Amino acid sequence: MFPSDLKYRMPAEWARHERTFISWPVGASMCHPENYEAVCEGYTDIIRAIGEFEPVTVLVNPKERLLLEGRFRNRQIELLPLAHNDAWLRDNGPTFIVNDQGDIAGINWHFNAWGGKYPDWDLDNQVAPQILKHLGLKPFDAPLIMEGGSLHVDGEGTLLTTAECLLNPNRNPDLSREQITELLKKYLSIHKVIWLGKGLCGDETDGHVDNIACFASPGKILIQVCDDPCDPNYAITRENLAVLSRETDARGRTFEIIPIQQPPAVFADGKRLTLSYLNFYFVNGGIILPVFGGQAAETDALAIRTLSGIFPERRIRTINGMAIIGEGGNVHCTTQQMPAVNH
Repeated sequence: MFPSDLKYRMPAEWARHERTFISWPVGASMCHPENYEAVCEGYTDIIRAIGEFEPVTVLVNPKERLLLEGRFRNRQIELLPLAHNDAWLRDNGPTFIVNDQGDIAGINWHFNAWGGKYPDWDLDNQVAPQILKHLGLKPFDAPLIMEGGSLHVDGEGTLLTTAECLLNPNRNPDLSREQITELLKKYLSIHKVIWLGKGLCGDETDGHVDNIACFASPGKILIQVCDDPCDPNYAITRENLAVLSRETDARGRTFEIIPIQQPPAVFADGKRLTLSYLNFYFVNGGIILPVFGGQAAETDALAIRTLSGIFPERRIRTINGMAIIGEGGNVHCTTQQMPAVNH
């Protein structure tokens, strides 16, 4: 029996959270292990920022628990010993689903380290079922390799993704677009999938949607844009804007599209980093927004102003977006929300 048969659905991220889950970084799996301490400081700042709004559960490899116990004094922050290979919980954690009776369950997707890009993902592939077991929640095992960063939902039946990621042969080579769509409908209780083309240039996740576009509310989409025709993101974002301009959501509404200007390009070791304001994270009463400083000061201010105007009831809490971006992601990539339910 599928979650949709039992009336489970994936809530929108802005729905109230019970708590946030996040994993502590693992030096052995980092792209730049020499930056381990700096990355740990970046995660500490993210965790403390989220803890200002809601409870946080930090997954920590059991041998490191004692080392972390003195780092967080906020009662909102707890440690959960759970073995993992890497720290991107958005992608290897469970997707929580709820029903109208106030029950909560979780989907356990298969995880293969973004198409087999990094070895040793066996522990990460067990993270979701272990979290659900710890919480005493019903698991639904989905026959699909999927990362949480590759999808956004509006809570009213519409899902946003990219063909570059979900149709990549390094994920589910034996499944067609139609078959993937049907599985998403059965497991998330959505009614329509909107397929954008590609994600941002240089994104080693093969175009996760959480770097390029997201729902701000039903019928309203934020999208990061580029106005420089010489930048590869210009064509990518123009194509995605064109898709959204002719699409409607699951309820037949045309979209209000709100652009956010991308920050200036930054390169490390000759490789472009995937800087995105759209990798923000909703928390109870706020938004955790990565900003990048330096040459990005102007676009930082524009992003803050845009989000403040769209979400006047939420406090925009900025964090240093450069702190962990060298490892490939940002605040949204590190987090997984557990929705609150009323019993």
